[in-house]
Amino acid sequence: MIKFFRENQKAIFGGLVATLFTGLGVFLLGQVSGYEAKRLITSSHEGLNMLCNTIILASATILTLLLTLLGISTGTDSKLKSDHYYQVLDIAKIDTILLVGALIVFQFFNIPITKADNVPISWFSTVYWSSLITSSILSGIMITVVLMLYNTLTNIIYIVGLKNDHHLISGEREKETSNSQ
Repeated sequence: MIKFFRENQKAIFGGLVATLFTGLGVFLLGQVSGYEAKRLITSSHEGLNMLCNTIILASATILTLLLTLLGISTGTDSKLKSDHYYQVLDIAKIDTILLVGALIVFQFFNIPITKADNVPISWFSTVYWSSLITSSILSGIMITVVLMLYNTLTNIIYIVGLKNDHHLISGEREKETSNSQ
């Protein structure tokens, strides 16, 4: 787990900054009364649904593109270290968690709570704050996944496209090039 955080430090930091930045807006709003929260939930409902739908679509697309990345990785002349495949596996894990999380949030916030008559008015404030915090977290995780994917793609470009020496190339390629000289 420590290795995961060390290898993906920049991506995780980028996601945390995005989460904190978008979450800062939540705290700048200050206290919201139950009636005001009910009105704000109704007006922000469409945006939250759109965010969840976008994240679900993007996550599913990323998972599909990871299969293409694996095809490129295995089809290259370079022998890649297992660290490369662990990078792809880490992206797939976090992306799957993001996909499932966005689906759950989408379902949870599609419950027509503002139409219910028996819900205490104090709950609307809690639902409103939780929707804002949840959307900040989902956005931060999405940014983390995109940054992790960027790092993996740049590694593949250096190895496959530019044929540069890279720390992810196994020692077998180095032996082959020294033997041919």
